[in-house]
Amino acid sequence: MVNVRKLEAELWESADLLRQGSKLTSNQYCMPVLGLIFLRYAYSRYKKVEAEILKNRPKRGGRIMPLEASDFAAKSALYLPKEAQYDYLVNLPEHIAAANLVNKDGHHMNSLGEVVNNAMMLIEAQSEQLTGVLPRSYTDFSDELLAELLRIFNNSALDEVGGDIIGRIYEYFLNKFAKNIASDDGVFFTPKSLVKMIVNILEPQSGVLLDPACGSGGMFIQSGDFVNAAGMNANNSMTFYGQEKVEYNAQLCLMNMAVHGLTGVIKSGDEANTFYHDAHNLAGRCDYVMANPPFNVDKVKAESCDAVGRLPFGLSGVNKNKEVGNANYLWISYFYAYLNERGRAGFVMASSATDSQGKDKDIREKLIKTGCVDVMISVGNNFFYTKSLPCSLWFLNKAKSKEIKNKVLFIDARNYYTVVDRTLNEWSEWQLKNMNAIVWLYRGETEKYKKLIAEYRETLNREGNFSDIVHTLKNEIAELRKEAKDAVEEAPKRDKKRVQQSYDDRIAEAEETLTIAKEAQWLYEKFGDGVYADVSGLCKLATIEEIEDKGWSLTPGAYVGVAPIEDDGVDFSERMAEIHRELLSLQAESNDLMDTISRNFKELGI
Repeated sequence: MVNVRKLEAELWESADLLRQGSKLTSNQYCMPVLGLIFLRYAYSRYKKVEAEILKNRPKRGGRIMPLEASDFAAKSALYLPKEAQYDYLVNLPEHIAAANLVNKDGHHMNSLGEVVNNAMMLIEAQSEQLTGVLPRSYTDFSDELLAELLRIFNNSALDEVGGDIIGRIYEYFLNKFAKNIASDDGVFFTPKSLVKMIVNILEPQSGVLLDPACGSGGMFIQSGDFVNAAGMNANNSMTFYGQEKVEYNAQLCLMNMAVHGLTGVIKSGDEANTFYHDAHNLAGRCDYVMANPPFNVDKVKAESCDAVGRLPFGLSGVNKNKEVGNANYLWISYFYAYLNERGRAGFVMASSATDSQGKDKDIREKLIKTGCVDVMISVGNNFFYTKSLPCSLWFLNKAKSKEIKNKVLFIDARNYYTVVDRTLNEWSEWQLKNMNAIVWLYRGETEKYKKLIAEYRETLNREGNFSDIVHTLKNEIAELRKEAKDAVEEAPKRDKKRVQQSYDDRIAEAEETLTIAKEAQWLYEKFGDGVYADVSGLCKLATIEEIEDKGWSLTPGAYVGVAPIEDDGVDFSERMAEIHRELLSLQAESNDLMDTISRNFKELGI
């Protein structure tokens, strides 16, 4: 199994070492390198979709009908002409000039840079929205440097882990370059976990989707995947609009969408500064609004905001310089204002915004009284690549059912996550489903909950309740570890590594199953066969009256309380005695080692 975090770091280190060895700055190097990863990612999706198309491809005269661009568009993938396919580029001869290659305009090409530029032009010809977007500065690179970069991103491990992971590598590089060249500290990319949670809860199906701070387009990509997975075609059922002030980010967004076969209208530059422009004239017209706007932006010109409108609850606090000191509630007001009469919004926001005071509190009270605040989720630290700050997910719904119209579901997920490494947390696929299940029950969508429970049972494929399955798996893993130890000790020296690997694979598979069983147990113990209930420390369904009693706070922790401490079945005094015995044993071992070291020094005459 490939360690993706390690692979990401190795690819970055290799590419960055090359940058340092060249005369190019991060600004000059960034987009061309991302362009190559774009090519690799596009090729990965191309090959995957090509295999799907060929499975049922009709034959004519005994020959399979040739593939066409429309076949790939139907599968939400970008069609790649042969000269734009990654394996073609990476296998070119060393001396390009002698290869008699011509570009799309029929001109002879003399360098690898010209060939890669031509690949970009060929792809732009396949996608109208990419016109003028893809980098074409590859002649700035020496052939040797460019060939080495192509080789680095042709790492065979990428094929082993699949297309989705290549997307994550792409995202990782976006974030690494964002660290190096982003000029606005408020701008950072949204991790896939948070995007998936927003999309899963909003459940987009058809209509207009706006992201007024779209960055590299993660909301569009995940929404497209969600719609396609439901058996529809995202481009036919959805219309994607984006605004992105930073033109560099808008280019990445268009590249990202093209790889996934999505079309959309993305505006960038000054006209796309959402504080001052409704660039697509979408106020009151959106079925869905999704965003991760920059947090806590200051010095926003109050008069310019007021002139554009989209402020149904009034302007945020303004200082003596006629500036909004914190723009969080500008964003929140805009998101509400963009929605049509049945619209839904999901967005990431600074944790402080859930109970900020002053003018913010007045706006929040008015928003709550509309009855459209749907779900509030607290998220812990370390979910972002480049920031460690906590945040909240806000969900608005102008078409809530009568039963929940004047209620808000609060979920405190600060202690519910999977640790990726020391600096990064995320929600696993099953954890995303579990939190989604709480929302389903709150909305009365019991059948969706029951389907998830059935999916758990089918995936685990074991008899008994989930608690029993967890207990059985723990015992099986303990037994496997014991077996492994004995088997490796008994194996001949030449076979030890193979035997150990065999057991490691079996243990890893069992541990993965145990993880799924624990998530099933976590959900079922709280909600049984499908009845919503408040759970201390996790979720609370609060009325508007209760929210008023809390000073119009939307902080989940103020409502859900503290989870009871679970009894782990360990006797405290017995465990302390064990620890004491272990400590004495370690001290004795340490003393023996010190004696051995001292004797060795004496023998050496030291």
